[in-house]
Amino acid sequence: MSFSMEQVIALGVDLRAGLEYTGGNDKYASALQRFYKSSANNKIKLKEYFEKNDLENFSIVVHALKSNAKMIGALSLSSKFEALEIASKNKDIEAVKRTIKPALEEYAILLEALKPLGDVPSYKAEGEIGGAEAREVADKLLLALDDFDDEQSTELVRKLSGYPFRITQKEKLKEAMDKISDFCYEEASDLIREIIPAIE
Repeated sequence: MSFSMEQVIALGVDLRAGLEYTGGNDKYASALQRFYKSSANNKIKLKEYFEKNDLENFSIVVHALKSNAKMIGALSLSSKFEALEIASKNKDIEAVKRTIKPALEEYAILLEALKPLGDVPSYKAEGEIGGAEAREVADKLLLALDDFDDEQSTELVRKLSGYPFRITQKEKLKEAMDKISDFCYEEASDLIREIIPAIE
C-alpha cells in the first residue's frame, strides 16, 4: 500500500493549512511522518492515563495531539482533542468519557491513511535539525544574546527554526526573531528559555 495525499485530503485534512503551519512541502511531509510515528506511544499514554483517571497527564497528551493535528491541517481532529483537553483540565471525567470515542475513531482513521509513511526511513526536510543539535544551538543562542551579538543571534535563531516545534513554540520563536531585530535581547532570551523545554 502506497501513501496517497488525496486520501488524506479526502479525510478532511486541510493541505493548505498544513503547508502554512509547517513551512513548505518538505517540512509538511516530515511532520506527517512524525505525526504517524509518534502515534503508538501517544495511544499507550492516552489509554493508561484515561484508565487511571489521571486527567492531569491526560490533558498534557491531548494538548500535544491538538497542536500536532493542527500543524498537519487535521483541524477537525485538532478540535476534538481540544475538547478533550478542556474537559480534562476542568476535571470533567464525564465529558472526557463522552468525547474520547469520536476523537480516537477519527485519529485511527487518519493514522490508517498515514500508515505507509511508517514503512519508509525517517524523512528529514532540508534545514531540519534534531533535538540534540537544537539544544546545542539554543545554548549558543542564549550566549550570543547575552553578548548582544546581533549577527550571530540572527544566524542561530534561523538555524533553531529548523527544529520541528509545535505551533505555540514556533510563534514564540518568531516573536524572539522580532525581538532580536528590535535589539531587545533580554526579551528574546526569555522567549528562547520558554521554548527550550519543548525540544525533545
